[in-house]
Amino acid sequence: MHGMVPPDPSGEGVSQAAYATVYMPKRKANRNRFPASCITAYPTAQEALDAARDDDKRVAAIVQGPSKSSEGQYIFYLRQWL
Repeated sequence: MHGMVPPDPSGEGVSQAAYATVYMPKRKANRNRFPASCITAYPTAQEALDAARDDDKRVAAIVQGPSKSSEGQYIFYLRQWL
């Protein structure tokens, strides 16, 4: 995807799409990348939606990652809000 940090150079397919909740205490509409500490992965979209339903600071999404940023942090990219 354009504008994303490339996956792990070892080529083991570490960076992949996943259903998740994104912890967002302050909503920024234009934000498209998040630190790994803000992401909780789930096996299905429904589980991510259920986890976000009762928490106004978590939003269900499909994310791509992890990738290692130039600052050395692991990040996930937003692919789609659920």
